[in-house]
Amino acid sequence: MIALLQRVSQARVVVDGVTVGAIDAGLMVLLCAERGDSIRQADALLAKLLAYRVFSDDAGKMNRSVTQVQGGLLLVPQFTLAADTKSGTRPSFTPAAAPEDGLRLFDYFVAQARVRHALVESGRFGADMQVTLTNDGPVTFWLQVRPVA
Repeated sequence: MIALLQRVSQARVVVDGVTVGAIDAGLMVLLCAERGDSIRQADALLAKLLAYRVFSDDAGKMNRSVTQVQGGLLLVPQFTLAADTKSGTRPSFTPAAAPEDGLRLFDYFVAQARVRHALVESGRFGADMQVTLTNDGPVTFWLQVRPVA
């Protein structure tokens, strides 16, 4: 699984003119399941995400996690993160999980995040979403947990 996380001062997702998820300070996370991913990868990625230190401590060092600062999490499904861009000028999406697997793993990830973190919002799988955010820093990180071969 792949997560592209951005530290934000605010973020929101709109579908058909309606805000379906919004947070103030925290992390906006684009999520993608790849072929071969399972609940095991989702659990490992969530644990890493919740513990990843991207917020400043009193000394100004990135030493605090979203959990420690009690920030919001906005989880947004985005299968295009799995694009194969190695050749040509048109991406291939064969590395992405099948839509039914992607939906299952995204829903699982969101549910587990809500068990482990106080403020979790999400986008809508398969919807045409408009995502707006104010990246704080800017701070952006790519996290990936691969299936065990």
